[in-house]
Amino acid sequence: MIRYDLRCKEGHVFDGWFRSSDGFEQMRAAGQVVCAQCGSGQVEKLLMAPSVSKDGAGRERPLAPKPGNEAEAALAKLHAHVEANSDYVGLRFADEARAMHEGRSEHRSIHGEARPAEARKLVEEGVPIAPLPFIPRRKSN
Repeated sequence: MIRYDLRCKEGHVFDGWFRSSDGFEQMRAAGQVVCAQCGSGQVEKLLMAPSVSKDGAGRERPLAPKPGNEAEAALAKLHAHVEANSDYVGLRFADEARAMHEGRSEHRSIHGEARPAEARKLVEEGVPIAPLPFIPRRKSN
């Protein structure tokens, strides 16, 4: 997969993932590459340089992408806030949320992961939950 930085005729900058350079050209020619902000199909690739840095062991690793617009910046800020101010409970999310709701566990802010059926059941039971607009970073030892 190749990630390209793209710009529409209105100047909106965004990125897209494609199987290959030819794949990008075919999708653009078919009108399948459009700007998410204005819907323009007149899109061009921007000049790009590989974005790598060295980790502590001297290996190269990709840098985290920087937010490209206000919405992405707000989402990144929300992501950081949630991770800094709540406990990650991973796949135990449904059990932890239910235990707090039923008074079997101390109330606190948590985030984690649940299958759609588990989340639906929590909502039906009146447990106050909300989906996050991002995937939590998995924390492990």
